[in-house]
Amino acid sequence: MPRSKRRHSIEPPKPISKGLHFWGRNAESRLLRLDATTTQTSRAARPLHPGEGVGCLRGICLWLLRRLKNPDLRPHFLQITSVLKRCALFLSAAIVLSSVAPLRAAESSLPWQVGPLFQEFSLTLSKGTRFEALGPLWSHQEKGNETEWAVAPAVSYRFDRSTDSQEIDFLYPLISYDRFGMEYRFHIFQWFAISGGENIGGGSRDRFQIFPFYFQQRSAEDPSRNYTALLPFYGSMRQKMFRDRIDFVLFPLYVETQKRDVITRNYLLPFFHLRRGDQLRGWQFWPLGGHEEKAAFSQTNSFDQLEVSPGHSKTFGLWPLYSSDRTGVGTDNEGTFVAIIPFGAWQRSPKRDSSTYLWPFFSFVEDREKGYKEWATPWPFVVTSRGKGKTGFRFWPLYGRAYNDSMENRTLLWPLWRNERSKASAIERERSRSMLFLYSDVKEKNVQANTIGRRVDFWPFYTWKREFDGSERLRALSLVEPFVPNNKSVERNYSPLWSIWRSERNAKTQESSVSVFWNLYRQATKPSSTKRTFLFGLYQCEGAGAHRTYRLFYVPLGKRPAEGHREAAGTPP
Repeated sequence: MPRSKRRHSIEPPKPISKGLHFWGRNAESRLLRLDATTTQTSRAARPLHPGEGVGCLRGICLWLLRRLKNPDLRPHFLQITSVLKRCALFLSAAIVLSSVAPLRAAESSLPWQVGPLFQEFSLTLSKGTRFEALGPLWSHQEKGNETEWAVAPAVSYRFDRSTDSQEIDFLYPLISYDRFGMEYRFHIFQWFAISGGENIGGGSRDRFQIFPFYFQQRSAEDPSRNYTALLPFYGSMRQKMFRDRIDFVLFPLYVETQKRDVITRNYLLPFFHLRRGDQLRGWQFWPLGGHEEKAAFSQTNSFDQLEVSPGHSKTFGLWPLYSSDRTGVGTDNEGTFVAIIPFGAWQRSPKRDSSTYLWPFFSFVEDREKGYKEWATPWPFVVTSRGKGKTGFRFWPLYGRAYNDSMENRTLLWPLWRNERSKASAIERERSRSMLFLYSDVKEKNVQANTIGRRVDFWPFYTWKREFDGSERLRALSLVEPFVPNNKSVERNYSPLWSIWRSERNAKTQESSVSVFWNLYRQATKPSSTKRTFLFGLYQCEGAGAHRTYRLFYVPLGKRPAEGHREAAGTPP
């Protein structure tokens, strides 16, 4: 007969404190409720007697055994037991490692090797050290006279003591501060900016702007450099928008600009203006018509040499349908240009003639100065060039080639492939591209030193670069670098986030390094040794000379000969 279950009429007592609790029996078989937060009984509110503790544990075990007999609850208890075992193993390992690792590090004076949590290592391409923590998020680097740290992608800092320069970025390119000596600039996305420093001609100046509404500059040494502008109401600016001076009132109703000796007064910009200068007069009522004329005259340049300032005459009507220009007046290359759009455009001068019909499709160019002739039939699809200055043929977009003594361009199935070459006295450069920015291969050769530098970008997979001294660097992935090559702020703030593979090789010292998944695996190789760390430093291997040192869970396992020396000594593997 089945065993009858015992029943109790004891009411469960109320808990003394909130928290985890369980039921059990003491040595007298009394029902108790134990709170994990106080480890006290609600019956007496006192610490447990050893005998009572044994009774409680016995009651818990009996309760678990009865529950395990239930086929519906047994799988859940087995799953809970498995999870508790794993947690216990993990906590035990953590306690052991936390106690052993600092002792071993203090004993051997080794840098931290717990990547990607934190990793300290020597730089490969230059002398210095670098510390990285929390994967790609934190880094600190000392390299010669340079100090650099970053909390990617939020903030980064760089200071170069040799040039007295600083760079600070906050969520680049949102906020940046740059300083070089006395020159400085702070901006918030180029809208709010503060800058200043020394002028080329001497003195200092400080600028402040809230683009495009407020512009200000102050100079203590030269008050004539001061200006203030509040758009669109009133103001004056200096050295802005390719103009020496800009004054305005109720922009765009009245704007006056000056570039060298030419002063232009605009009324309701850009429709009407009057222009005056040295031997120059002009007017414009755009787009209906306009005329400007300048007479040729002689002047003395900055080298105290007499030179001719060429004159010109320019007229337009119903812009851009008609224009007529005379340029180079008073020189040996006086020319004319007439355009009646879309019927044609014609240029005539001693050095160059060109004729275009049904602009811009059919044209003929004869450049006597550069020495070539070119036919477009029609542009830009079929273009043929002949001559010393330029030779080529283009059948766009299928094929194209043009070259001379210093340059060569080739295109195949544009934009699938394009190659560009250029030669100069010091540098020879070649660039191959596929799909615009998808793939780029740039080669540069220093002719005098006979050294070659190269950079390969394959978006978004990797960027590989070789310096002129032979040093190499590879990064994968490469999401932004192909679009903004050699941008130090991008490399400092964003590249660590997606660089799951980094490898470097120093051609001078023959040192190399590899980092995978932010130092989860790291290998540093020198001519005399190789060091590997893996999985938070739980496995470490270092070979120095004829021996290798192993560490497992930060505990040294002794030394044994390396493979090459083992075979030489006749030691069995």
